[in-house]
Amino acid sequence: MKRIINIFIVLMLFATDVAAQTKHTLLSPDGNIKVVVELASGITYDVYSGEELLLDDCRMSMDVDGRVLGSVPKLRKTERRSVNDVKRPFLSLKYAEVPNVFNEMNLVMKDDYSVVFRAYNDGIAYRFVTNIDSEIKINNEDITLFFPGETNLVLQHSERFRTSYEEAYSFQKADEWMSHHKMAHYPILAITAQGTKVLMSEADLVDYPAPFFRGNDANGFSSLFPKVPAIEKPRNDKSSDILLRKPYIARTAGKRAFPWRYFVITKEDAGLVETTMTCRLSQESEIDDVSWIQPGQASWEWWNGAVPYGADVDFRAGVNVETYKYFMDFASEYGIRYIVIDEGWAKDNMNPFIPKPECNIHDIVAYGDSVGVGVVLWVTWRCVEENPEIFAKFAEWGVKGVKIDFMDRSDQWMVNFYERTAKEAAKHHLFVNFHGAFKPAGLEYMYPNILSYEGVRGMEQMGNCKPQNSIYLPFIRNAVGPMEYTPGAMLSMQPDNYSARRPNSASIGTRAYQMALFVVFESGLQMLADNPVLYYNNAECTEYITSVPVLWEDTKVLAAKLGDYLLVAKRCGEKWFIGGITAERDAPLELDVTLDFLSGEKEYKLTSFEDGVNADRQAMHYVKRIRDVRKGDTIKIKMVRNGGFAAVVE
Repeated sequence: MKRIINIFIVLMLFATDVAAQTKHTLLSPDGNIKVVVELASGITYDVYSGEELLLDDCRMSMDVDGRVLGSVPKLRKTERRSVNDVKRPFLSLKYAEVPNVFNEMNLVMKDDYSVVFRAYNDGIAYRFVTNIDSEIKINNEDITLFFPGETNLVLQHSERFRTSYEEAYSFQKADEWMSHHKMAHYPILAITAQGTKVLMSEADLVDYPAPFFRGNDANGFSSLFPKVPAIEKPRNDKSSDILLRKPYIARTAGKRAFPWRYFVITKEDAGLVETTMTCRLSQESEIDDVSWIQPGQASWEWWNGAVPYGADVDFRAGVNVETYKYFMDFASEYGIRYIVIDEGWAKDNMNPFIPKPECNIHDIVAYGDSVGVGVVLWVTWRCVEENPEIFAKFAEWGVKGVKIDFMDRSDQWMVNFYERTAKEAAKHHLFVNFHGAFKPAGLEYMYPNILSYEGVRGMEQMGNCKPQNSIYLPFIRNAVGPMEYTPGAMLSMQPDNYSARRPNSASIGTRAYQMALFVVFESGLQMLADNPVLYYNNAECTEYITSVPVLWEDTKVLAAKLGDYLLVAKRCGEKWFIGGITAERDAPLELDVTLDFLSGEKEYKLTSFEDGVNADRQAMHYVKRIRDVRKGDTIKIKMVRNGGFAAVVE
């Protein structure tokens, strides 16, 4: 009896210690990254990389039906686990195999909720989990960050919740970002005074809005969420106005996990380019058989005005059958899998079942079948929403995919639209490219028929798409998921002599820069934006571009400096492709690169497209070189301002 009483006393003391414990520490598998969570008057956390404090006394809470989870946290138990496995994503934008190695701490509270933290060797993540039997309303979620010292931010500012997510990057000191200034949205990059980079975004975004942020007047920022629309009024065939919103940000199941808030942490700039955090934190595929999904390249007519010309063009060009057959012949000759038929093919954007007489989709699809080229059709989100049979009809026509445009929102209703659309499209074996979209947040792993998202200042912005902005994309926007940038301009100019408009569209940056983008930028549907005529006239460049895969088995950053340059090597099968880009700079960039990523003692052929000696003034100037190389050889690479380097090693 005395022994039983003693055991009872020990258990009571242990329970008291657990309840009284306010600080809980989680380390990354290598011990370098540390999260210290404190449960006191609220839930706060600090994040360290080595001895450097990166995030200080950050706050989190969630208002559920007027009850604020996290305001007075009462810990019931702590659960810990370690995981070491491998993910094999269908949409392998960087790696065929993604190591998934982390330590996890689950703080289970007494009020039917938990907070889960994960620590990876390259970052941390956390999420709320609720265990409530009934449906719940989320009035708000507080994501508040504080930086302990001087911190610079690279972000996209937005005036309001409605945005195409195509703003140019802004550079903001954290302590100067005030609560009355413009908002920003994920992804956001923070750079500490010691040079550590912290890339912030989210994953597993399902049935929940995406957050925006404002400065909090205290060297940090706090979240704002768009509330659920209550009354909408169509503005036109592309969009609608929200006249009234409900008083909450989400209405959802009470038993669920909420989106991961993640932070990629790296001393090296290359770590941003190589990160796979969105993949690791996302759900597995909901599609059992993915064999019908075929990522690839597409020839696109909007940027070049759908106006081919030349001796072999004896028809009136435009949005018509003859023009699209011309595009298909080009695509077939170069092994391009698809053509995209953009706005203008239907008699009415809200009625997708009646093509214009001069643009008979049935004839175009049939011709595509005969030459091995599939059709992707542009539609608006309102058209999709108001025509529930659209995907069944498109599949009946033989269409392969849809480009859906003008969502321009990320409230709960619109986030759910993305999922419903991807799921319904998959039933009919159609892939989806979301244009006018917010950033990827993991849905592309649940539904790998989502091949790409826009949400970027891409080349359709013409002269407003500058390398000094685009150089950040592999480190920030493309780091969180696939990106529809639409590269491939054959008319290249430097910014000080840029002048162009459709149909004679042009890009800023050298020819080699444009070619390198096909290696550097990642998308499951990589479009060739320019006129087939120009591709025919630049055959050796076109042959290279169309040989570049869209899925990769391995990725290695060879040289990187945020805001200045990037050189990356990617492998598909036995071939390595190398892509390098620079931004505006005073002097050419010269790099010595060792080919230590090659294997064995065999000899390889390296074919490169490099900036010509005059490319800093005449951006069209490039030089093609062929040389023999072996593992361990060092090659010299020179890129001019807004320049590039594109190569294949085979």
